[in-house]
Amino acid sequence: MLPPKALLDALSSHASRLFNGDTPLPRGEFEAQFKALLQSAFSKLDLVSREEFDSQMAVLNRTRARLEALEAKVAALEAQPSPPPSE
Repeated sequence: MLPPKALLDALSSHASRLFNGDTPLPRGEFEAQFKALLQSAFSKLDLVSREEFDSQMAVLNRTRARLEALEAKVAALEAQPSPPPSE
């Protein structure tokens, strides 16, 4: 993963080459190259898709609910009086 400053510098450098070319690019070609440039930059970051994020949030919420249920059971067990030790 690139540090943010290095990534922005590289992105800026590539973008300036697109904008300052000797011959203007047709709009479709420019859009395609700019999209490829952004995809390349994003691939160097440690990003997750929205779908993966939502999936992990669902797992986290289920885990949290189970943990809270277990904590409640432990609290209930701890609240019960313990039987006297038998000799």
